[in-house]
Amino acid sequence: MVDARGLSCPLPVVMVQKEVNKTAPDELEVLVDAKVCVENVTRFAASCGYAVTVEETDGEYKMILKK
Repeated sequence: MVDARGLSCPLPVVMVQKEVNKTAPDELEVLVDAKVCVENVTRFAASCGYAVTVEETDGEYKMILKK
């Protein structure tokens, strides 16, 4: 799980990239609190072959990346 709440881009994308490169997970949960982070992480994840689902709760986003 990557908790990038409170961080602005590109840090959430960098954190997800490091986790993907380190563990190559089939599924990864990412927490962010900005719509622009959702868009940027989604774009990166898609380039790595992940499908992304997003749940929003009170301005926070839970992203699930699945291979």
